[in-house]
Amino acid sequence: MLDLTDLRAAVRSEGGVSRRLFLAYGAALSALPGLAERTAAADQKVTFSADPFSLGVASGDSDNESVVIWTRLTPKPLEPSGGMRPEAVCVRWEVADDEAFKTIVRSGTAVAAPQLGHSVHVEVEGLKPDRWYFYRFRAGDATSPVGRTRTTPAPDAAPGGLKFAFASCQHYEHGLYTAYEHMAKDDLDLVFHLGDYIYERHAKEAGVRRHIGAKPATLDEYRVRHAQYRADPLLHRMHARCPWVVTWDDHEVENNYANDVSARAGVTPVEMLALRASAYQAYYEAMPLRKRSVPRGPDMKLYRTINFGRLAAFQVLDTRQFRTDQANGDGKQELNAAALAAGNTILGTEQRGWLRASLLRSEATWNVLAQQVLMGMIDFEPGEAKLYGMDAWSGYAHERMKLFEFLATRKVPNPVVLTGDSHKNWVNELRVDDRNADAPVVATEFAGTSISSTGDDGKPLDEKAILAENPFVKFLNRQRGYVRCAVTPKEWRTDFVVVGYVSKPGAPAVTKASFVVEAGRPGVKPS
Repeated sequence: MLDLTDLRAAVRSEGGVSRRLFLAYGAALSALPGLAERTAAADQKVTFSADPFSLGVASGDSDNESVVIWTRLTPKPLEPSGGMRPEAVCVRWEVADDEAFKTIVRSGTAVAAPQLGHSVHVEVEGLKPDRWYFYRFRAGDATSPVGRTRTTPAPDAAPGGLKFAFASCQHYEHGLYTAYEHMAKDDLDLVFHLGDYIYERHAKEAGVRRHIGAKPATLDEYRVRHAQYRADPLLHRMHARCPWVVTWDDHEVENNYANDVSARAGVTPVEMLALRASAYQAYYEAMPLRKRSVPRGPDMKLYRTINFGRLAAFQVLDTRQFRTDQANGDGKQELNAAALAAGNTILGTEQRGWLRASLLRSEATWNVLAQQVLMGMIDFEPGEAKLYGMDAWSGYAHERMKLFEFLATRKVPNPVVLTGDSHKNWVNELRVDDRNADAPVVATEFAGTSISSTGDDGKPLDEKAILAENPFVKFLNRQRGYVRCAVTPKEWRTDFVVVGYVSKPGAPAVTKASFVVEAGRPGVKPS
């Protein structure tokens, strides 16, 4: 197997992008999940110096008959190896109907391989639809915490309701994960994490907490950064409450990168792809993802559909890996010819085609885009000047408007957009071109604030001026928190849950505002 260190050296020596080398590395990785049945060579009598389940358990990517359950063996989570020897370890797993595990419905063994950081991703099949289950792992004489998960309703089922939350942007240094403490009380069916699960910034003296080490550049360094975040008890307790659906934004690799283009001067595409290979593998190792998402070098399939019967279809997007470089840089600029160019893409050709086909196939009442950056074409500059975010969909305005033309002309039922990234709560009524206030509303965007990023106060923002400048923006708030949604066949309700501070523990949570969308009636109203 080609080691990442060898990979980085090889692409440097060749002086160009070598897909052969990257795919050779990725092909070796893609074979590893198949080790689950080959346990003879794995250590079944291993002993640990400390609790190997220090990062907890998680589940995700449910469908109507299966779910992924995850853990990673890390007796010393903040060491590059996790405190593990470079040997495969046999891990036993069980899924039960009850928390006491009196009725075990599925069980088996998996291999925690050093090539994947001793992570375990088990796709548990043969489960009943629309059911809650409990799961746990054993390695040596150690037993994991118990996790709770569920399957989705059958494809032709018409469930009466769905309750989920979405979150993003959890900078470890900026604050505590108090929002997850409150989210755990909500008895949710699902959680969507829309990116910036980790931040790649180097350690700083100031802050509520402090990163370990410099800015990650290697697989080991990304592993340690993920482990530091995942070791937070509020975060891994929430992971154990219900299945999560995850996607990334930029900080899982580096700030504002675009495909193979770094935002840092002097970084070549080869170096950027090598960085991606390290970061993508560490991300896979840390998340409850299916085998289909095993990275192949710097490439990783993350966009996918999650159905909840015929009530809701979630199209989970990846707006980082395939995008063209931001027009006019990644700050706020006018929507000039460069920003409006037809060749700009935030999705890439293949994902764009998949998205349109998925929306046409959907039989769901609610059709949801779960994604990273603002779709609302926000003018951030009061007065005659017009400045839009180039790192968001505004910087890819042609593709964005074509997508909304597609939603309108194909009459996709009840489109809703879920968004992270901005560290603010937004409610936006979206049109084909948001600059035309007289055009019909096509969809509603609910954008969530950060779990902790930017700390107690957030970045200053003239909320009244933004609302006045952008009549399609119906709500704007810059506190920390998360977003809770309750969905029925007739109505979509969104609650913006905020916490007063993240600089110390114990902040209460309040519902700052609530909004409703009625099925068959585009647009939003306060509740």
